[in-house]
Amino acid sequence: MKYIMTLLILVFFSCQNDSKVKASLINETSHEKDFELEVYDFDGFEKFLTKKDNKTYVVNFWATWCAPCLKEMPHFEKLNANYKDKNVEVLLVSLDFPFNYDKKLKPFLKEHKLQSKVVALDDPDMNTWMPKVSEEWTGAIPITIIYNKDKRQFYERSFTYNQLEEELKQFLN
Repeated sequence: MKYIMTLLILVFFSCQNDSKVKASLINETSHEKDFELEVYDFDGFEKFLTKKDNKTYVVNFWATWCAPCLKEMPHFEKLNANYKDKNVEVLLVSLDFPFNYDKKLKPFLKEHKLQSKVVALDDPDMNTWMPKVSEEWTGAIPITIIYNKDKRQFYERSFTYNQLEEELKQFLN
């Protein structure tokens, strides 16, 4: 399964030819015109992995085509709701294919009314940026990073809510 996901990610990034930072509306279909999606290359995105303030960050890499990612999505939303007032910020990083932003990603976000911050990562040079996320990353998703100014942990696995909360609590004690 990891090899299939790695292959899909490789195909995704090899098909891209623009590595400039993109933070704009993607308005190819009229029914999604009011929905903004922040899209970054890795240089623009990296700031989300290196904050050194008093918050704890939960960063989840996912895609709408990844069944385990979708299964655990409600757990991240619940975590966001339960801990947003406790200096915890959840960031959902979509690795969806850019041509699916309007057809799949934006409708998914609207339908599920996600409250966590969502950004899309569109950078074809995954061989450069994946090790910057974690040397342990095989390319499979979902992956999650939980970090604060004192500690950082990488997880290449799915979570239940209780498992996710237990991991987060290790950063809050």
